[in-house]
Amino acid sequence: MAHAYTPGLRVTARTKLRKTRRLPLTGDVIVEVGDQVKADDIVARTELPGAVTPLNIVNRLGIVAEDAPHCMTKEIGEKVEMNEVIAESSSFFGLFTSTAKAPVDGTIESVSDVTGQVIIRQAPVPVELKAYVDGKVVDILENEGVVLETNCAFIQGIFGIGGETNGEIAVVVNAPERTLTGTMIKDSHAGKIIIGGDMVTLGAIQKAKKAGVKGIVAGGIDDTDLKELLGYDIGVAITGSEDIPLSIVITEGFGKIAMANRTFQLLRQHEGKKASINGATQIRAGVIRPEVIITQDISDESEATEDIVAGSMSVGTQIRAIREPYFGHIGTVTELPSELVALPTEAKVRTLKAKFENGEEVTIPRANVEIIEKD
Repeated sequence: MAHAYTPGLRVTARTKLRKTRRLPLTGDVIVEVGDQVKADDIVARTELPGAVTPLNIVNRLGIVAEDAPHCMTKEIGEKVEMNEVIAESSSFFGLFTSTAKAPVDGTIESVSDVTGQVIIRQAPVPVELKAYVDGKVVDILENEGVVLETNCAFIQGIFGIGGETNGEIAVVVNAPERTLTGTMIKDSHAGKIIIGGDMVTLGAIQKAKKAGVKGIVAGGIDDTDLKELLGYDIGVAITGSEDIPLSIVITEGFGKIAMANRTFQLLRQHEGKKASINGATQIRAGVIRPEVIITQDISDESEATEDIVAGSMSVGTQIRAIREPYFGHIGTVTELPSELVALPTEAKVRTLKAKFENGEEVTIPRANVEIIEKD
């Protein structure tokens, strides 16, 4: 029997979505309200301060710290190049001269007459903020970023890795129960978002990396493959910043789990169209889900379709625990108490009683479980 983990995850064929795009530091917004932008367009830019490199000239010149400012041959604020002399001193009536050279390219930021340290600031690092999705600018966040609006099909996954990217959708398998393997990936998939079925194998991911695939969407992934891919156990941390050349969105869970048929059909319906995906995931407070956004005609004002989500929870609903100490356990709801229950932290929350597949019966906060939908 196939199981799809889609608790409250949005799967909608058409919706109007707003995305806030914000710089890490204040900077310049280079678009205006009403502008139509593409996913790869730059909407704002700024510069991160360059790295600081200290240089102690006291030891190099054989001087005391209070003389350091007087020995400088470069002024504060002046640019210098690597190995350029920035300070010097003379001794024995000028017979001997000692020099201090810049260890890096940069700008003299300060000279201390207490420590004798010269601080050289390297060049700032430019940061450009892309739109991420095709859409229209509907608001400007002064010196910070923009708010974009787009009409799209929208799919949330349950777990992912890798950051924002975009490409054309290519459905590689012919059914949601088919496993995405390395032999299915061709050179023609370069630059695309490929769609698998119940699982993506490590071999498929490695082949996709070599082929230049931008992203993978599949029902499940083996956690041991994930560990081998990344070189470490990812646990339940925030994801999205992994050092990998593609992004992965898992729609159902860990292991071999057929992609929900309606999710698969929605993706197949849009094969050949452009999609933006983001594998960033945060399970704890401030939940962030990986996502697939398939932009549609942004000038089309037709009504959004109803979101497809899992049904409400009731006795008999299958659930999966998403937090410790029962993380990953699957069970069935046996009772839904209406009264609040005090936790050891003194917080009062709604709970449920469930029976796990191993026969264990537990009482856990409702916020610690996800509903499992059966297809």
